[in-house]
Amino acid sequence: MTDFKTFGIDMWDQNKIQDFRRTLLNWYDQEKRDLPWRRSKNPYHIWVSEIMLQQTQVQTVIPYYHRFLEWFPSIQELAYADEERLLKAWEGLGYYSRVRNMQKAALQIMTEFDGSFPSSHQDISKLKGIGPYTAGAIASIAFDLPEPAVDGNVMRVMARLFEVDYDIADPKNRNIFQALMEELIDPDRPGDFNQALMDLGTDIESAKNPKPEQSPIRFFCAAYLHGTYHKYPIKLPKKKPRPIQIQAFVIRDQAGRFLLEKNNQGRLLGGFWSFPIMETDFISQQLDLFQEEDLVMETISKSDLFQQVYQIKPTWIDSYIAPVKHTFSHQKWTISLKEGLVRESKFTSERELAWVSEADLDNYPMATPQKKMLEAYANRKK
Repeated sequence: MTDFKTFGIDMWDQNKIQDFRRTLLNWYDQEKRDLPWRRSKNPYHIWVSEIMLQQTQVQTVIPYYHRFLEWFPSIQELAYADEERLLKAWEGLGYYSRVRNMQKAALQIMTEFDGSFPSSHQDISKLKGIGPYTAGAIASIAFDLPEPAVDGNVMRVMARLFEVDYDIADPKNRNIFQALMEELIDPDRPGDFNQALMDLGTDIESAKNPKPEQSPIRFFCAAYLHGTYHKYPIKLPKKKPRPIQIQAFVIRDQAGRFLLEKNNQGRLLGGFWSFPIMETDFISQQLDLFQEEDLVMETISKSDLFQQVYQIKPTWIDSYIAPVKHTFSHQKWTISLKEGLVRESKFTSERELAWVSEADLDNYPMATPQKKMLEAYANRKK
């Protein structure tokens, strides 16, 4: 049993805990959001929704959720799905390792659990890409197991409820909030209890513009009662994403088709198609500091590099395409685009390339940066 006093937390007695559960669940019964995955106890459906909801807004997820289950209605179909179709189903949601891990977990279920979703918290936790929060959510919602689902929303509510003086962004402090939830969770309605806190944390107890006076649990909340609401949760600032300069090449052939390349290199955007891109060096990041003749030389240098890497010699076009900006969790890309035309449509490069007509672009999985590049190209100034 956790000694909460060592963390400066005054835990309630059992009567107050019972009152808290009753108050929270009564509010949830009246105010809960009508979400498609809440109409099902199917653990596969709940799993899909929980993975999609990581780092993504509910309203964004809903159409993806419906389409994903339409394309992959069972664990078996997810396990053996073609990668490009899988990425296409996830296109635009970002954090693509999520769906890759889902497929690996689906294969685990097929091989280790005879195709049936595991029903114990321990076995759910063994699946690829399922951490403590997701395991708790699935176990409690699908199988009515009294397992907490502790995410940022829940930690924020708990921090205010008990005036927790620990940084919620520091992974080593997660055990404090896990222990609080283990003490509070309703054993009879654990799934509803977890979801009630999720709803509360995304709206009334949100990070920005919270409405504490509307909270159903305000009279249990130490921060509300003590006038310290503004202080909690404690969250130290994240490291800023590293700026990266990218050069993209918009190449078309005589038929008007775009040159696309499949990213078979690193983990970031792996498996997606885009215009050929290269990360520029420090000198090319500082092009605006060069004189006009140096700028021409630098452009020629990039052109020569493109020809050498892709073994394609375009005729470069003098057009202005607005730079594209895109921020990942750890990198912030600024993408410059250069346009060119080619007479020959043959490839000798060992890279995976394709000439793709505008009408066929939707058949290729593309991440958000590529979609932004297509939009910038469509709005170019000739």
